[in-house]
Amino acid sequence: MRIELATAPGSPERPNEDWASVALPASGQGGTLVVLDGVTPPVSGFGCVHGVPWFTARLGGALIELSGSLRDMTLADALAAAIRRTADAHRDTCDLSHVRTPQATVVMVRWGGPQDDVEHLVLSDSALLLESPDGQVRAVLDDRIDRLPREQLRTHATADLLRNAEGGFFTAAADPAVAARAVTGRTPRSEVRAVAALTDGASRWVDMFAEGSWTECVALLRKEGPQGLIDRVRTIEAAAEELTEVIRWKLHDDAAVVFAEF
Repeated sequence: MRIELATAPGSPERPNEDWASVALPASGQGGTLVVLDGVTPPVSGFGCVHGVPWFTARLGGALIELSGSLRDMTLADALAAAIRRTADAHRDTCDLSHVRTPQATVVMVRWGGPQDDVEHLVLSDSALLLESPDGQVRAVLDDRIDRLPREQLRTHATADLLRNAEGGFFTAAADPAVAARAVTGRTPRSEVRAVAALTDGASRWVDMFAEGSWTECVALLRKEGPQGLIDRVRTIEAAAEELTEVIRWKLHDDAAVVFAEF
């Protein structure tokens, strides 16, 4: 089995808020992967004394542990438990009710369980790609944010009204109930040749810059690996300074990719 991951900050002046990890059991049967994209607050002083990297590390560590060690727990239940555990770790020091309390998008994949399925969970605008043995690629997306009118997302103030709210979009923050909003499913292991999890700083190669299809993205990952994809995105960004108005929040974004080939 081939597993590769890479992550890079959007700017050397800021910490990387993305988080990625893979866990393989000692038995050699199955595994789990987690990719998080921390949501950057527009300003400091958002009710929490911790930074977003602290949050993604806590949440990601809990997700890897729970999804990897408790195989009878669904991915949604693991996400709910991890959110609760992370919230409890700073409930006494921070205002978790603040709309900008630390939060993240989530992609989780687990394989090798009793049913030998590939389970998945996607929350918010990171992407999961499932490649079948014949080379077809299915993108699993939580596209709620993309279905909102662009004018509603032009400022942080208006976007905040839609964050973790009915009719808006959802991220993993402090409320475990949000796990029920995630896109989940399972696919027989025999129908999956490879999976790729990408934060939107990497998936923009397809969905923002239109450099290729999701199928071509997986082909690129197979040939050049996750770092190769991130490097290509950085090259495009460097040449696209005049196009910043079409980019949702920023030209350069943290990027993380995990590619696993069964």
